Amino acid sequence: MNLVPREQIKQGVAKIKDEIINWRRDFHRFPEVAFHEERTSSVIQQILQEWGLEVRRLAGTGLRAVLRGARKGPVVALRADMDALPLQEEGEKPVLSEKAGLAHCCGHDGHMAILLGVAKVMVSLKNSLPGQIVFIFQPAEELPPGGAKPMIEEGVLEGVDVIFGLHLWQPLPTGKIGILAGPMMAQADNFEVEVRGKGGHGSMPHLTVDPIWVAAQIISHVQGLVSRETDPLQPLVISFGTIQGGTIYNIIPEKVRLTGTVRTLDEKVQAQIEKRLKEVCQTTCQTWRADCDFSYDRGYPVLVNPEDMIDFVRRVVKQLWGEDRLVPIKPVMGGEDFAYYLKEIPGAFFFFGAGNQKSFPHHHPRFDIDEAALPEAAFLLATLAWEYLVRGE
Repeated sequence: MNLVPREQIKQGVAKIKDEIINWRRDFHRFPEVAFHEERTSSVIQQILQEWGLEVRRLAGTGLRAVLRGARKGPVVALRADMDALPLQEEGEKPVLSEKAGLAHCCGHDGHMAILLGVAKVMVSLKNSLPGQIVFIFQPAEELPPGGAKPMIEEGVLEGVDVIFGLHLWQPLPTGKIGILAGPMMAQADNFEVEVRGKGGHGSMPHLTVDPIWVAAQIISHVQGLVSRETDPLQPLVISFGTIQGGTIYNIIPEKVRLTGTVRTLDEKVQAQIEKRLKEVCQTTCQTWRADCDFSYDRGYPVLVNPEDMIDFVRRVVKQLWGEDRLVPIKPVMGGEDFAYYLKEIPGAFFFFGAGNQKSFPHHHPRFDIDEAALPEAAFLLATLAWEYLVRGE
């Protein structure tokens, strides 16, 4: 029996709408990058403790806050990430970063504000709460190996039955919910190649082993792994992000360094590409008499949403707003370390639309979110937690 109507949760969120937006703007003004979220973590911890939650630190700057209901029941976890990007913010916005070279240009400031809003509303309902809610404020989502794994290793999921998370999503109109069962976000690996040749004068390339030219061959050959060695129905991205080498226009350098990323939705494809990428880089260097150092680091695993949990989220969304709010989406080749939580316990991760016609994409200096999405996202996340808890009665 649902002892607390959804309307009461909705009204609770509506009362603190401005507070949620103000939290978001405060976090936006003072961004902090991965594992350095000291001010952010302290502000959140103080707020949660003032509300009477049990709070402990994990993974340096991470927080695990527990709200215990009046009755025994399941344990639901809700997660927000806290870190900003090493990026100089631009544009005219309601609020701008006050830290040079740092900015919340992905939406994590909104995630924290949403979760604080959920916590405040659920605290007001604790006497009717059949179970517990664990609020997870996680560091370092943006920087592999990320903050989720050390949080798990230090016990953030102890006793937790299920976990929910969301990402404010610029490509979707405000309020629309993008959700997908199965693989939803890709693994995110990175690699580095150092090509060592023999430098010399640019006018006499025959006396050198040109690492720039060899690096160009590597870039070209590697794309054959996508177009000629991988099933075209299997998503795969191999992108080079940096190429560094040389000091002046007329000198062939001694070495060139390349870095890049690999994204797939299948562990078998991931293993095959890791092996073949190394082989292609090394043999290309050998063919042109260069030496090669290759390293490959696996990042976050594929984020896989269980079918039954996605069905649960869909049912709640339909009951709250109708089916029109749901938007079918394709897998996204970006990575997300929420995947680690879903490898441990059931749960669901979804996108909550926060875009408008003037929005720039995530990680762009002019990126911004539509703040109207914040209270609605808090309402949904709070309702998901409540509905899961009352299911266990």
